[in-house]
This record gives sequence, structure tokens and C-alpha cells, in this order.
Amino acid sequence: MTGTLVTGTELAGGTEGPKALAPLLAVALGALATGARLRGGPLPAGPPAAVAASVAHALGDPLPAVGAGADLALGELATALAAGTADPADPRCAGHLHCPPLAVAVAAEVVAAALNPSLDSWDQGPSATELEPRVIRALAELVGYPAGTGVMTSGGTESNLMGLLLARGDARRLRVFCSEIAHFSVRRNAGILGLGEDAVTPIPVDAAYRLDLAALRERVGAGDLVVATAGTTDFGSIDPLPEITGLCAVRGARCHVDAAYGGGALFSDRLAPLLAGLDRADTVALDLHKLGWQPVAAGVFLARDAAALDPLARRVAYLNPADDEHAGYPSLLGHSLRTTRRVDAFKLAVTFRALGRAGLGRLVDACHELACHAAARIVAHPDLELAADPVLTTVVFRHRGGGRVNAVLRRRLLERGAAVVGRTEIEGVVWLKLTLLNPHATADDVDALLAAVAEAGAAVVRP
Repeated sequence: MTGTLVTGTELAGGTEGPKALAPLLAVALGALATGARLRGGPLPAGPPAAVAASVAHALGDPLPAVGAGADLALGELATALAAGTADPADPRCAGHLHCPPLAVAVAAEVVAAALNPSLDSWDQGPSATELEPRVIRALAELVGYPAGTGVMTSGGTESNLMGLLLARGDARRLRVFCSEIAHFSVRRNAGILGLGEDAVTPIPVDAAYRLDLAALRERVGAGDLVVATAGTTDFGSIDPLPEITGLCAVRGARCHVDAAYGGGALFSDRLAPLLAGLDRADTVALDLHKLGWQPVAAGVFLARDAAALDPLARRVAYLNPADDEHAGYPSLLGHSLRTTRRVDAFKLAVTFRALGRAGLGRLVDACHELACHAAARIVAHPDLELAADPVLTTVVFRHRGGGRVNAVLRRRLLERGAAVVGRTEIEGVVWLKLTLLNPHATADDVDALLAAVAEAGAAVVRP
């Protein structure tokens, strides 16, 4: 086998790791730039079949008998991935809770990947084992849990699963209440836990798309779980947290808050008051690969009670023997549903140190201002209609041409590679959605995006 073919097989860690990694990082960065130029917009133009063909061509045999070498493999496949992706750093990519990650966080991710610590035993990641609890403690204090605990997760879905799991305890049944527009993971997680999806009772929402407190008050009782939402996926609406947590305390019910989206508002002095009452919930889900600008995954699960994670504790001889812990070697094994875990807290630590709460707050405020600007422009536009005033950074609207027009115009924008606009339904009718998570986008970018929507809508209405 020639030297070319084994290039890149050096290890990324150790004292020689940086020397081996540096030229490959240069290849990767060049491929990212080339792919972006080839793409030329927020996503590749053409139908899904064209993307599939492009990927198949670049990949070839996924596991060839003889390798092509690191430079060629990395360069060609990274170029294909970048050319065929949806790029959340493009202001016209505004369809989902899919943020453009900060460069400093991506750089931190490279460091974590090169060192590859695992958090299931101290001797696989001594510094990582010390770092994650400190980052969790800072986030717990931000939420208002001075004596709380928590763990990094893969995202809101896993955090919501943990909220349901710990609320269930040893009970065979658990009644769960959430708003009718709560995240689908609440119902799915109930099924995963063996409670059955029918254990979840949806509560109607009010005109502001918040859980109807009067309807909840009629149903909830001792031993139940209420899953409140702080930032619904479509509207960014925030359930009345002070009233819900107060009702749960009086009735003897537990409260878990899915703040996977809205939790980022805690960084902002302007928006943090929207989350008043969050500190009275039993558990909270955060997700900093949304309003936190982190690479996936950056989920967080927090609990107000320091002993909340005790039911997850396990003693495993090869990972956390008792005599090691007694000798001062701590273990995070019992904090998570997972065994092997990445040090996702590292990129948070670097980002927090670099920007501070004030810096992150400015990014949150910038996105909120873009949403308010978009709403004002929609209201003033004769062909567009606003569904509700924005709470966080999402704006739900539609072209007045009707449901079919909105569905078709969105796909036209996708096929042209012109824009990624989200879609939802209100009472069975298709609406569009902007999820504005790019703090470097401008008001002019938003205007151009809305103009593209209006133009595509007009083309559908009057072909």
C-alpha cells in the first residue's frame, strides 16, 4: 500500500496529533468554501432526486476494498456535503430551529473530538468529568436552581424523556398533561416508557397559543405530571409558567418545562422575564443548539432537587467501583441514560467564557428584533397575513392565496434553491414560518426573504 493511501491514518490526539490534524483541517476548510460556492445559496437547487444523485456520485462505493487516501476522500466528500446541504448561516435559510453554530463553538468541538473523552468513567476523561458539572451548575443557577443538578443530553427529546421517566418513578401509570401544540416527543416518550401515548392528555390553547389554564385546572391532580412549554416549535409561545407551577404545587403534581427553544431567552435581559416561574418547575429541558448557537448536540436536562438523578445511579465494576469513588475518583455514570458520552459541555464552556451572558443576550435580542421586523413587514404587505405576534424568533404567516398556494410556493423556493421557509398548519390550513436564528442577518435580508415568498406566491396564483 502506498504512502498516499495511508495519509490521514495518524491519530488526532497526543503530542503529534495536531501536526497530523492541521493539514486535514486545511483540506476540510477548503472543501467547505468550495461547496458553499457550488451551492450558491441557502440550499442546492433542484429536486430531491438531484441531491440524491450528487451524493451517490461523490460517495461511490461506501466501503471500497482499497482506500483513496485521506485528502481525496475528505476533500471530495466534504465538498459534496457542503454543496448539498441547507446552510443555516445563509439568511435565506429560516425554516427550522436549526441554528448557524458560532465559529468558536465549532473550534471547541474539534478539540473535544480530537481528545475523545468519554464521561462514563473518570479515567476516560478526568478533566471532562470535572468540567461538565461546573457548566451544568452555571446553567442551573441561570434557571434559578441554586442547589440543582443536571446533565448534558442529545437534545430536547432526550431531556423530555428524562423528565417523564423521573416523574413516573416506580409507578406503573402516570397521567401526563401538556398543551395540544406541545412537542411531539412528549407523547412519543410516553409510549417509549410503556405508559402508552394515550397517557398524555392534550390541553387546549388560548388565542395566544398558550396552554389554557382553566382547562388544566379541571383535570390535574396529585401524582400527575404537567409538561409546560416555554417556546412552542411553531409560535414560540410560552405557557403561563407561574400559574402552572403554582397549580402543580397546590395539587401535588409535578411540572416539567420543555424550554428547549425558549430557554435561550434567559441570556437576554429583555426576554428573560418571559420565563418567570421556570425556577418553580421540578425539571427543565434546555437546548443550546437552538438559541445558543452550538453545533448539535447541546441539550441540557436540569432538576431542582439535587437528588433527582439518584434513580439513574448504577454501580459497575469496570467503570465506577465504590472504592475508587471513596478514594476521590468521581463518576458521572449515574447522571445519564447513556453510557458513553461526549464532552458536549466543553463547547458550552468555551462559548460562555468567550461571550458571557451579555454577549449571548445580544445575539438573542438581535434575532428577536428580526422577528419583530418581519412581523411588521408582513402586516404591511397586501399579499401576506400574520398569524400571531412573535414571542421569540419565529413568525407564522401565509400568502393570502390560500393553503395550496402556500404549500406549492414553499416547494418552489426549495427547488430553486432560493430559500428554506418552514411550514405548519392551523386548523388544517397550511401556513408558512420563519425561524430566525441568524443573529448576523439584517432587516434587508428579511425583506428580501419575504419578497421571495410574495413573488413565488404570485407565480402560483397567476401562473
